[in-house]
Amino acid sequence: MKTFDRDATTEEVLAGHDLCGKRVFITGISAGLGLETARALASHGAEVIGTARDVAKGDAALKSVREEIARSGGSIRLVPMDLADLASVRSVADALVTADEPLDLVIANAGIMATPALEHTKEGFELQFGTNFLGHFVLAQRLAPLMREGGRLIVLSSNAHRMADVDLVDYNFESTPYDPWTAYGRSKTADALLAIAFDARHRDRGVRAASVHPGGIQTELTRSLEPDAFMAAFQAMHEEHLKQGNPPFEGKTIPQGAATTIWAAIAADADEIGGHYCEDCHVAEVLADNVETSAFNPGVRRYANDLDHAEALWAKAAELTGEKP
Repeated sequence: MKTFDRDATTEEVLAGHDLCGKRVFITGISAGLGLETARALASHGAEVIGTARDVAKGDAALKSVREEIARSGGSIRLVPMDLADLASVRSVADALVTADEPLDLVIANAGIMATPALEHTKEGFELQFGTNFLGHFVLAQRLAPLMREGGRLIVLSSNAHRMADVDLVDYNFESTPYDPWTAYGRSKTADALLAIAFDARHRDRGVRAASVHPGGIQTELTRSLEPDAFMAAFQAMHEEHLKQGNPPFEGKTIPQGAATTIWAAIAADADEIGGHYCEDCHVAEVLADNVETSAFNPGVRRYANDLDHAEALWAKAAELTGEKP
């Protein structure tokens, strides 16, 4: 099997793959990684169902790729969905179940990052935890019956999981001061654990799950941040990276950033990626607890790679959302 590295692009990973007959569901395809992931899969023949909070924005973004997609025999269908509103998530998922549209691939791509103030979802959950994790938890639960044997769930996590473990008690920051990056880190740890728990539940029927870190890319994910604040945070992390004796950090292009998602979804062996956190088109190394890293170093923390921890989070999410298998 061909191997890839951090510089691989979506087209390089998909070379030789014919996805005609495959149906894919992707959240958040109106920009950035989601748009590139949808384009790449559809341009190789897949039928893509993609979501966006703003359908007009999504339609405008897709105009640039529809001609390419049409030539391949693939397609993209856009549906409105808001991960911060669980009723919206359930409505979209249940419509697919009612229509009996089997899925080969579900990609939990959409997300928000480091919202400056403490905000809440429609149901009252801290916005990043509720959007990035609980919305995708409900979606994965509802879509699981549609997933064919050989199907995969790919959840976008981040190396920002190293900023914070999940807090199963104070998930709404009711007892501790709100911090944007702690909240983001918690949500990305939760996303990694979501993939582990889902994989454990569905691997026996041939459906696998993995989480991915796309790498350092500037996309619309930074829209919640003031430009000066973002650059200051980036510069501080970069300086720490250099102090550890690392070479200067180079960001990825969007096609490079989406490549690990595509690799885990299509090109990698299912047993290789199932239940794991992936980065740079390979399964990440699990870091020892005493290892210090910068924001740009590879590796996954043990707490984001632990099945018992994932099961505890799954139980909490089921309690909070009222979602049953």
